[in-house]
Amino acid sequence: MNLLRLFFVFLLLQFPLLAFAAGQTELTWYGHAAFKLTTPNGKVLLVDPWLTNPANKNGKEDLAKLDKADLILITHGHFDHVGNSVEIAKKTGAKLVSTFDLGKALATYGGYPEKQMGFDSQGNFGGELSLLDGEVKIAFIPAIHSSTVMAPEGSADKDIHDGGNPGGFLITVRNGPTLYHTGDTDVFSDMALISQFHKVDVMLACIGGHFTMGPERAAEAVKLVKPGMVVPMHFGTFPVLDGTVVNLTKALKKQGSKAKLHEMKVGETLKL
Repeated sequence: MNLLRLFFVFLLLQFPLLAFAAGQTELTWYGHAAFKLTTPNGKVLLVDPWLTNPANKNGKEDLAKLDKADLILITHGHFDHVGNSVEIAKKTGAKLVSTFDLGKALATYGGYPEKQMGFDSQGNFGGELSLLDGEVKIAFIPAIHSSTVMAPEGSADKDIHDGGNPGGFLITVRNGPTLYHTGDTDVFSDMALISQFHKVDVMLACIGGHFTMGPERAAEAVKLVKPGMVVPMHFGTFPVLDGTVVNLTKALKKQGSKAKLHEMKVGETLKL
């Protein structure tokens, strides 16, 4: 009996050690809609990586020192979401995760390396991909917005090209959380379906207004998605994006939301 008890004590002691060895999921915000997600096993995902956006005073430094990325997720083709993805992709070899239409447009007109995109990492709404040997699952979520692609600055091509339909991503990390990056969108009633398939731990919600939902409508989106935590994004980068965290806080309180609001600072890393 004593040997059996000792065996169970040994097992219990191993669990925290194993959890420590595996690491935590980390989320870094670069401002605007740009995030870096690092999985417990050290895989790096970038979402809408405009690192050099006006809100990030250290953008050029962040871009220069970023030497690892496994996947680059792009919600739609607008310049403030494609951002620095081409430069990062060429430096790191990161594969593109996007809808097939957007991927084709980015490779044809936007300069993204075509060899770093394919059917394994391209999808469409309703689909879910298992990537990085099952380290992450990424589901494609619709958004109410628009999507166009322009050639990189300095190119002779000045035309605006179709970028397919805009969207967001539901990212499920193995041994980690599930995050919903809304992309640029208004609130829409089908957001309520997301929690029927996945419990959302963290919702990265645009609140700036003008081009997307503002704080009040974002609060309605939180009500539909029912995340454990909401992190506001896509606000304050330009004067017209005048939605504020203060107004989001008021709107969430008014509706009695149970979601925890966490205001990230540009450059902050959140351990999940």
